[in-house]
Amino acid sequence: QGLFLRLFYPCLPRAGAAEPLWIPRSEYCGGLADVTLGRRWCSALLGIAIGSCKVPVSWNGPLKPRSSGYPVIIFSHGLGAFRTLYSSICTELASWGFVVAALEHRDHSAATTYFCTAEAGTEEWIPFQRVPQGQKEFYFRNKQVHQRAQECVRALRLFQDVAGGRSVPNILHQGWDLSVLKDNLDLTKVAVMGHSFGGVTAVLALVKEPSFRCAVALDAWMFPLENLLYPEVPKPVLFINTEKFQTPESVAKMKRLSSRNSQTRIVTVLGTVHEDQTDFAFLPGKLFTRIFGRRGTLDPHRALAITSRAALAFLQRHLELEEGFGQWDQLLEGVGDSVVPDAPFGRSHL
Repeated sequence: QGLFLRLFYPCLPRAGAAEPLWIPRSEYCGGLADVTLGRRWCSALLGIAIGSCKVPVSWNGPLKPRSSGYPVIIFSHGLGAFRTLYSSICTELASWGFVVAALEHRDHSAATTYFCTAEAGTEEWIPFQRVPQGQKEFYFRNKQVHQRAQECVRALRLFQDVAGGRSVPNILHQGWDLSVLKDNLDLTKVAVMGHSFGGVTAVLALVKEPSFRCAVALDAWMFPLENLLYPEVPKPVLFINTEKFQTPESVAKMKRLSSRNSQTRIVTVLGTVHEDQTDFAFLPGKLFTRIFGRRGTLDPHRALAITSRAALAFLQRHLELEEGFGQWDQLLEGVGDSVVPDAPFGRSHL
């Protein structure tokens, strides 16, 4: 019944600040090796390659106060990922004045995860689960996506409790007091965001929770969402696709939503692959290709800038923010270097 998340937020500078590990524990290397390589025995090699990488942020830094409150983004990870693998996009958004809660889902879709029992303080691990033999993938994934969307709603409830002054116990005892957020959140301005499986999770969360005012779906895997729910999606969605992942069937489902809501947008970033919207894009070339195969041709820093700016312009519009993000509005129409509207089927890659 709990929640597991990494929180990204604007903080005050401090000398000698510690930086958190990108891969928080060695068990996650085992999960990644199993999911991405199909070889759990590669865990030690993966740990040597990436286990010491750190995220260039201040760990448990003091929150920078904001009297008007920070808008909030709930972020949902993709299939076989976990809460820390989107640090680049989450850090970028936090640096522009958002509190971003990157969830780690407990539906067996994370590479691995764990929960702590409050009484004994012991850990119980939840492994990644492939579709059981003989079971249809849609029904298996559909059940997962509903649990994931409910966890996004539960995360919003957490912040509502904090803002309401209610005590929220943190079993991890990480030395950071959630109550400092109490007067620094604007819960009238909340969005939900995610990548791949997390992208369709964000779309479904709009159905489950009226307080989410919009969704940003990064290369959304639309397959797990049942057709009956498409007419029920009430709010605008920004779909930011990569060039190499989407299928005509998936984009048709996105267009079904855009036909019902004139504020929904679909753009594709040329020269990118699915993993370019994760932190893996910043791995050295040889390591990336060993794990995922071919990488995108667009520089990952450029891809991150396009993705984050498009998201910021969309969030300003639909959360009614008083920022300067409107300068990137043209990205929402697919205008700009490396960006096109809808999906570019019929181009050179197909």
